[in-house]
Amino acid sequence: MKLSRRLEMIMELIPNGSRLADIGSDHAMLPVAAVQTGRAAQAVAGEVNPGPFQAAVKQVAEAGLQGQIAVRRGDGLAVIEAGEVDVITVAGMGGSLIASILDNGQDKLGEVKLLILQPNVGEDILRRWLLEHHWLLTSEKILEEDGKIYEILTAIPEKEDERISSRLLYESQQWPSSSGEGTFTVTTELLLRMGPWLLKGPTSTLTDKWNGELDKLQGILNSLSASKLESAEMKSRQLREEMDQIKEVLACLQKDRR
Repeated sequence: MKLSRRLEMIMELIPNGSRLADIGSDHAMLPVAAVQTGRAAQAVAGEVNPGPFQAAVKQVAEAGLQGQIAVRRGDGLAVIEAGEVDVITVAGMGGSLIASILDNGQDKLGEVKLLILQPNVGEDILRRWLLEHHWLLTSEKILEEDGKIYEILTAIPEKEDERISSRLLYESQQWPSSSGEGTFTVTTELLLRMGPWLLKGPTSTLTDKWNGELDKLQGILNSLSASKLESAEMKSRQLREEMDQIKEVLACLQKDRR
């Protein structure tokens, strides 16, 4: 089965022989490919919407994998039983929705060893949820496909004896300033927003993403400049500070790559 590059990257993160649940599985392309390649020994394809659910049933039947893939209609993690799977993938939704799905299904996460999450937006919301619920972010990947930029996050249950902890991962860092004079503080908030692992191994795609975000913030700033309200001026100051921080991070990363 031919997967998109995004789904291919997600599948490559699934350990061989996993018991997989793909939530919001759409046409069940990921579970089918994962079982066919041995990434998953068995899988659950969960889908809440009737059209995609029927498409998933058809896809699994055409692949002859009804014995290994259960297609279930339901909301979020309601489609699985506690202890049934050890890897969960959730892709193609907003970060706040993915966080909500995990939050509402915490009773199903006890024996899960790996989360593979691909939010379309709101990555910082998802990172914050993982941090607050003791899931250690272990990797971040970024890619561009069909004019859109995606991030893929993986996380494991955090244990006290882990070599790296979430506290260390998101601890504020002092970087040499891009001007060469003094240092610049990369705060916990910036790490949550931009991704601690992505900043450790920056790519041109990461730069493209944040230049695009700066353009959006500039558009908001331009709109606020037309208002004479005190609240608009306060918001403008906050936006300018935020943009300056992002620009400095990008300048530092560009300097390091030269």
